[in-house]
Formats: sequence, structure tokens, C-alpha cells
Amino acid sequence: MDLNWQQQLWESALWLARACGITAIALVAVSLALSRWTDWGRKFWRLAWPYLTPRRSWRPLLTLAALLFLAMFSVRMTVLFSYWYNGFYSALQALDPTAFWRFLGIFSVLASVHVVRTLVDSYAGQAFDIHWRVWLNDRLTGDWLGARAYYRSHFVGEPVDNPDQRIEQDISMFVTGSRSLAIGALSAMVSLVAFTGILWNLSGPLGVAGVEIPRAMVFMVYLYVIVATLFAFKIGRPLILLNFLSERLTANFRYALLRLRENAENVAFYQGEAVERATLWTRFSAYIANLWARVYRGLKFDGFNLAVSQVAVVFPFLLQAQRFFSGAIKLGDVMQTAQAFGQVQDSLSFFRTSYDSFAQYRATLNRLAGFLDANAAARELPAIEPQPLPDGLQITGLNVSRPDGQALLRQLNLSLHPGQALLIKGPSGSGKTTLLRALAGLWPYAQGSVKRPLGAAALFLSQRPYLPLGALRDAVAYPGHAQPGDDTRLAAALRQVNLGHLAGRLDEAADWSRILSIGEQQRVAFARVLFNRPAIVFLDEATSATDEGLEHMLYSLLRQELPDCMLVSVGHRSTLDPFHTHRLALDGEGGWAMGAMDVVMPAPQRAAA
Repeated sequence: MDLNWQQQLWESALWLARACGITAIALVAVSLALSRWTDWGRKFWRLAWPYLTPRRSWRPLLTLAALLFLAMFSVRMTVLFSYWYNGFYSALQALDPTAFWRFLGIFSVLASVHVVRTLVDSYAGQAFDIHWRVWLNDRLTGDWLGARAYYRSHFVGEPVDNPDQRIEQDISMFVTGSRSLAIGALSAMVSLVAFTGILWNLSGPLGVAGVEIPRAMVFMVYLYVIVATLFAFKIGRPLILLNFLSERLTANFRYALLRLRENAENVAFYQGEAVERATLWTRFSAYIANLWARVYRGLKFDGFNLAVSQVAVVFPFLLQAQRFFSGAIKLGDVMQTAQAFGQVQDSLSFFRTSYDSFAQYRATLNRLAGFLDANAAARELPAIEPQPLPDGLQITGLNVSRPDGQALLRQLNLSLHPGQALLIKGPSGSGKTTLLRALAGLWPYAQGSVKRPLGAAALFLSQRPYLPLGALRDAVAYPGHAQPGDDTRLAAALRQVNLGHLAGRLDEAADWSRILSIGEQQRVAFARVLFNRPAIVFLDEATSATDEGLEHMLYSLLRQELPDCMLVSVGHRSTLDPFHTHRLALDGEGGWAMGAMDVVMPAPQRAAA
């Protein structure tokens, strides 16, 4: 088959315009159909459309259009190379040096254009992936942190596992997979149409059982690949579940390793190496068992695909051999037939050879969609929304219960004013810490009204303080932000809590939770209070790792430096009594008693259920 190379610039431009237009319409139609009629399509649309919508920005759609154009350009270049093969090998067969050098010149032009297109396509694809990944990372991180879903998701029926993996790894796999599979499928379909036409013109009749089949090669390649694809789908279907489990089991093993590292000292004191090793082995062996299952299934799948591909190499030569030896076609026609056959076979085989990738992609979609579902479920959980009251704490009709419905507190009513301090006492498990969670708006099993200072005006100090990664100044200022001129105040706060040796290390970035002891971390938390100067502080056994003398000093410091600050403390030591004006006693069964600290407390009274 000959081609008029002088007209190819214009003809290729028209071909690209038609291909891009038709493909764009088909892409929209297929996307809408999949999002309506398939579960994975709906999940994809849920993740992708907020980024692609022009209401947010036209840039993603324009970039996607450019990628579509480059994909169609690639198909057109492959078509032109197919005709070049025909002319080049025909020139060799005819021993025509003029045609030989002419086709070498054409090749140099095609090759140059191909190199430039490939580089531009590579850059555009990676840029698209990066921008999408940045946006999706911000969206999922915000979704996870919003309304404290990262904490409240523990209370949903099916809490999400390994959110770190889903945000870091799955987002990358989703973005890359979406682009590669979508563009690959579109290129395969357009290439299939283009090369089917070429193969149709090159194909001759074939006699089967006395019946002559016109254009037999076209029908043979379609039948060959469709049958192979059906078998491949049957062989590869279990890979979807195996890949899903692989990611989960890998993350579970990694989490066990991380947890051992974070609790290394406790494990060492207990000499629990044998138990930890058994735990690690259990999780690792589950991953390995799944890995072996993937290997065996993958060998079957890959072996079948390799066999199909190898047979496809010689298939077109077998079909065209008789016509070539009879002189009906030239060597160039045979070579173009083989090339066109390979392109049609590759296009039809795209869904077969990409089945493993699609299996991993569906598993990624399921994990990301499950992540969003868990966050949504966490946000839907009931919670007390504290109302603003800048100069007091007012609790009205507060009921707190365990997840199983057992009452911890019924109809609690109390109020605090600036300068007052409340000490919460009760036996272990009576709901002291749970009460603080309810006041913070974290506990979903609570009802009532809470009015208090909000935002930075309220600080919660736990038994094990949280120290963020980064410079020490950020750890002391947390959750506030230290400004360049705050170093003097930060250093002074550290000295006041007997951490003066750290005052010169404010710029040092480290994991301070591993450097400082629990007692030192608790003192950093008190320095945090001195720096932020909140209106109210909730302390949940915040001095448990200090001795009584140091505890006395820290509480004295708070009362001296922040005389108007309201304190709500949970503690067992009687040494805390002098620093509080009121006491709340809980019995863990719904009863409570409230009174002034200098008054002998009556037994907790249970409110009517």
C-alpha cells in the first residue's frame, strides 16, 4: 500500500481533529455511563470529578485535552510508521536505491517528531499526575482532619485501617492508574479502528472447509484475541481480591513494626521480645501467604498472556505466506501486515494485558472510597458542640455513657468563673477522662449543653502530652504558632518549669517525644500553658509523671502566673486539693456530687434515669 507523503501534514491534521473530537465525546459518554451503572465508576467519579470540574478550574480539563491530543498523535505516528515499513521493505525488495534513501529521509522526519511528541507527552502526563496528587492529598487530608474524623472514626462500626497508607500510597496509585488506564484504553480503541482499516485492505480471502472467507485475517485476529481475553479475565479475576488483601496485610505488618518502635522501652522493660516476635511473624506470615497466592495466580495469568503474544508474532506471516510466494503481494505488504496485525492484537489485548493493573486499580478505588466513607460516618456521629462563653464554664443537663449505653454521668450541672478551679475525682473507670472528652466535643455518647471558651482560649493537657515534629519552639507554642519575637517568652516559660537547659535549643528540630522523658514532656505542656495563656485549662492527670514537690511547683506556677485562668483537673493525689476551689466526685454509675473544696463531700447522688 502506497501513501502520498507530500500530503500527510494536511491529512494528518484532519485525522487528528476527527479523532480528538470523536474520542472526547466517547470519553464523556463512557465516563457518565460507568459512573451511573458500575460501582467502581461511581467511586472514580466521586474522587475525580471535584478536581476535574470547570467550576473549580479549567486547567485540569485543558491538560486532559492536551493528553488526549498527544495520545491521538501517537496513534497517527504509528500509522505513518506502518506505511513507512511498507515502502521501505518494498524498496529493498525492488533493489531501488533512490527509494531506499528517500524513505530514510522520511524516517528521519518521523523519528524526530516522534521523539519530541514522546518527551512532551511524558512531561504533560507527569505534570498532570503531580497537580492532581497535590490537590487530592489536600482534599483527603482535610477530609480526615475535618470535624476531627481522624479521632472520631474509631467509634464507627467499621473503622478505617491504615489511613497513612491510603493518603500517601493509594492517592499516588489512583492518580497514575487513572491516567494510564484511561489514556491507554482510548489509544487502544483508536488504534484498533485505524489498523483494522489497514489490515482490511491488506487481507485476502482464506478457504476453510471449502468455504472462502473474504478478508479472513481481520476476522481471525478478532476471534483470536477475544477468545484469549475471555480466558484471561477468568484466570485473572482472583487478582482483584488478592491485591486488595496485599495492601492491607502489608500495612498491618508495617504498623506492627512502627508500634514496636514507638513502645521500644516498655517492651524492653517487660522483656517481651518473644511475644512481639510472634506478633510480627503472625502478621508477616499472613502477608507472605497472600504473596504466594499472588505469585501462583500471576504465573498462570502471565504465562497465558506470553503464550498468546508469542503465537501472535508468527500468525500474520502464516496467513500471508501463500499470497506472498504467489506474487500477489510485496514484502512491504507482508511487513505492514505483521505490524498492523500486531497493533490490532495489542489494541484488542489491552484489556486482557491490563487486567492485573485494573485489579490493583479497583482495590485502590475501594480503599480510597472506604476512607471517605469512614470519615463521613465519623462526622455523622453525634457530639456535643461547645458554645462560646469567653469568661466561664457552664454545663447543663450533661449525660455521658459508655459505647454500650451504660451511664457514666446523668444530668450534670455546674458552672465555673474566672479564677475558679475544679478537681474531678472518682474510682478508675468512673468516666473522669471521658467527661473531658465530652467537654471537648470528642465523645459521641453524650448529650447536653456545654458553654466554655473556644479555640486557643482552651487547652487540654493529657497524661502523655503530644509534641509535634519540628523545632522545640513549635512544640512549646503548640497549638499556637511561635513568631520570631517570641523566643524570649518561650525561653522564660521553659525556665519557669525547670527546663532551663532546653532554653537554648529552641531552633533544634527533632522528635522531642523520644528525647524527653514523660515527666519532661509534662513540664513542656505546662510551659505551653504559660506561653499561650488560655482562659481555661483541662488537665487529665497532667502531673502523673512528676513527684509531689514538682507537681506543687507547677500548679503554684499556674495559679500565680494565670490567676484568672479556670482549671479543670483530673487527679487522684490529695496534694492537688489546695489548688482547686471546687470538687466533683463521680461514682461511674451516673451519680455525682459537687461542692466547695473546703466542704466535706457527701456521697455521690445519682440523678433519676
